[in-house]
Amino acid sequence: MAKIRVKQVKSKINCPLTQKRTLEALGLRKLGQVVEHDATAAILGMVNKVKHLVSVEEAK
Repeated sequence: MAKIRVKQVKSKINCPLTQKRTLEALGLRKLGQVVEHDATAAILGMVNKVKHLVSVEEAK
């Protein structure tokens, strides 16, 4: 399965609570933090929900 690397690039300060919880569910707690996940449908859906706060790239 493909892996993706997700990095938080914008602050969650003025975001709705659902987006804050989505970032925490992805494992992103701090600005600039990077996590690696499998590219499943659930993970891609969460990334799509907070796409304006994160950057995504394929992991090798």
